[in-house]
Amino acid sequence: MKKIGLVGGISWTSTLDYYKLINEYTNEKLGGLHSAEIIIYSIDFDVFENLLIAYDWEELEKYFSKIVQNLINAGAEIIMLGANTAHIIADKIIENFPQVEFIHIANATGEKIISQNIKKVGLLGTKYTMELDFYKNRLNDMGIHVVVPTSKKIRDYIDYTLGHELGKGIFKQETKEEYIRIINQLIEEENVEGIILGCTEIPLIISEEDLKVPSFNTTKIHSQIAVERAVK
Repeated sequence: MKKIGLVGGISWTSTLDYYKLINEYTNEKLGGLHSAEIIIYSIDFDVFENLLIAYDWEELEKYFSKIVQNLINAGAEIIMLGANTAHIIADKIIENFPQVEFIHIANATGEKIISQNIKKVGLLGTKYTMELDFYKNRLNDMGIHVVVPTSKKIRDYIDYTLGHELGKGIFKQETKEEYIRIINQLIEEENVEGIILGCTEIPLIISEEDLKVPSFNTTKIHSQIAVERAVK
């Protein structure tokens, strides 16, 4: 099995999910007592958040490049950024480190959406994932139409609760209910056929059973593809 290098701590709550899922899928593939060979570099989320607030993509690239180099030095053969928003600088990481395989979370999610013959999806995530084009364009290029909540107030609410609640391991029933209300509004007003849980913390509070349409758990999808590539 190839060694997986995971940039985690983005946030630590979803990194717990990554570690569990990658090992579960590895054991499903290989059986016995097999588990995954994973090297995790867990970052200080506050540093990441401040670079996002400053829209300092150049410094963000440098920051993650140093971390990825450390993972490669430790033996990683596959690289994952354990957050949808971190993929703002994914193209630069791919360009800077051609010697390793990079698993892009949006590509993996897009392939899953296409496999279910879905053409239009709603996207929930941080305000950067929802408002910038780095993520939506990837999916658009795959023939998937992406819509996000039109209200800035709603996008800001999602962004705040992701960082200050879910990313800190705080799960409130009222937050879950509001997320479901927002999703149902997208379904009713935009006629979306599916919902991308486009922040790796969202599946910690929203499950497939909560929704009227198929949901796409990006943490789960990302982990599955990584294991498939690692054991191939």
